[in-house]
Parts: sequence; C-alpha cells; structure tokens
Amino acid sequence: MTVSPASISTYWDAAAAAFDDEPDHGLRAAGTRAAWARRLGDWMPPGPADVLDIGCGTGSLSLLLAEAGHRVTGVDLAPKMVERAQAKLAAARLPAGFLTGDAMAPPTGERRFDVALSRHLLWTLPDPVAALREWIGRLRPRGRLVLVEGRWRESGQGGAYVAGPETLPWCGGIGAEELAETVRPLVSRLRVERLDGEGDDDLWGKRVDDERYAVIAEVRG
Repeated sequence: MTVSPASISTYWDAAAAAFDDEPDHGLRAAGTRAAWARRLGDWMPPGPADVLDIGCGTGSLSLLLAEAGHRVTGVDLAPKMVERAQAKLAAARLPAGFLTGDAMAPPTGERRFDVALSRHLLWTLPDPVAALREWIGRLRPRGRLVLVEGRWRESGQGGAYVAGPETLPWCGGIGAEELAETVRPLVSRLRVERLDGEGDDDLWGKRVDDERYAVIAEVRG
C-alpha cells in the first residue's frame, strides 16, 4: 500500500485546528517564539530575501520571516493549513502569499527564491531525494536550502499517521549524517547545526530526547 496525496491532505486538514497547540508549532510562548526568530535570523541571508516556506503548515515560521522583513511564499498540501496561515499573516497585517500544492513540486511556476525552507517535512514525502533536487532547482545562484529535520519515534509510527507510512523512504525521520550526505553532492557548501542540546529546549517548549538538527546549504553560483 502506498501513501496517497489525498490521504495526506485529509490527515493534515483534520490536524489543522489543533496544530498550533504544540509549543513548537504555534510559537505562542515568548521564549519559543524568540528562539525560532533567532535561529531563522542566523539562517537567512542579510537583507530582505524571497523565501519559499515548503510545508508551511499554519504559517508560524512564515510569520516570523515576514516580521523580519522577508518576502514569504508558503506552500502546503492541506487547504485548512493554508487557510490558517493566511489568517495568521492577515491578522498581523503582514504580506505573504500562500498556495495549496504538493511539496514535491511547489506550484510557484518559474519563480526563483533566495531561500527554500522546510521543517519536519521530508519524512512525509514519497521521494524525498527528488523533492530536494526540485527545491534546489527553485533557488537563485548562491541561494540557501534550510532543512530542519530529525529522527523521532512518533512520526508515522503506531498507526497514528495515514495508512501505508512504511512505504515512505524516510518514515520516522532521517539522521543528520545521512541527510548531509544526501544533500552534499547537490550544493557547494553545507553545515549542520544541532537543535537537541540542553540550550535548545526553548525551540521545542520542552526537553527532547530524540535527534533534531538543521542542515543549511548554499547552492552553486
């Protein structure tokens, strides 16, 4: 059994109403919000950038990026997630564009971006390597790819996700070393930042005991 895009969209539509209840999703706590704002500030290029937020969910990271002056386009497969993201940016009176579409091929046409960002998305994709190549192809020369990823027990486990998650190549997440080795041939330079140390608790609103990290890569000029 393979995982269908329709079933994934339905799952995340159903999750949209409560999605922001998780501390690292809603970023409602001041400390968590500030922690993500600092990290994003470190990962973005100087000056306003065109950022593609892939798998944007309810738009919490998009909001932080827009607050920092970046031009954000968010894409998510679940229409209800997109609706919430649009409402969140509108309430803040900040500009951003949101599109409903497949992360494997974001529906942005011929547009090119300075940054492509995704968080905790790769494990849900039927061909994550093809997606990485697609995202890199959407970047301008010397653009940045920012992947916030990890390995966690709950993703796709115990029947909590849609039917057939065992067919997903990176079900349950992917380790930093493996992801870095996958991305490295596609870019000019790359670094890994750990996000699971004692000083990173604010990012998640709790102490975590699984692997979490970011890969920040620069594409060839």
